[in-house]
Amino acid sequence: MARRIAIILGHPDAQANHFGRALADAYATGAAQVGHEVKTLTVATLDFSLLRRKEDWENGTPSESIRQAQGMIGWADHLLIVYPLWLGSMPAILKAFLEQVFRPGFAISKSDTGKSWRKLLSGKTARIVVTMGMPAFLYRWYFGAHSLKSLKRNILGFCGIGPISENLIGLVESPNGAKREKWLGKMRALGGAGR
Repeated sequence: MARRIAIILGHPDAQANHFGRALADAYATGAAQVGHEVKTLTVATLDFSLLRRKEDWENGTPSESIRQAQGMIGWADHLLIVYPLWLGSMPAILKAFLEQVFRPGFAISKSDTGKSWRKLLSGKTARIVVTMGMPAFLYRWYFGAHSLKSLKRNILGFCGIGPISENLIGLVESPNGAKREKWLGKMRALGGAGR
């Protein structure tokens, strides 16, 4: 069954020469080859400001680029989020983007009692791909993969998205071409499967 897939590139450099872009492109190619619909959003090219007050998050008017991003995410059945690990977490621009997009009225809403939140994005699934210079097992087991866990639980899961899968890709600065090709092949296969 064909799926609608939104790819979110969270690298702060909009240039197309990083491995995260290659992974996203491989995923998109695999998805398109079997009939999935794919739209790609590059966060670094969008125009939006930082949220500085709770009132802005709850009641502020999103920029046009954020409204378009919300439209793409609302359209999608499945999200692919790709970002590099920077200082142990996601890049600041991606975090700022997520704060702007996953706001009340789009991703969540207050319950009738006003004491809890309703999840407005239930029924969507996601995959998170994190690239890093360190070995992936070190990030997962020694550092606890805290930024990945936060994205899964505190942002995507809080909005109802699930299940959420992940791929941690370490040592991306290594010149090992065979390892890169293996990962690109895996991303093409995952894109083809729509997961």
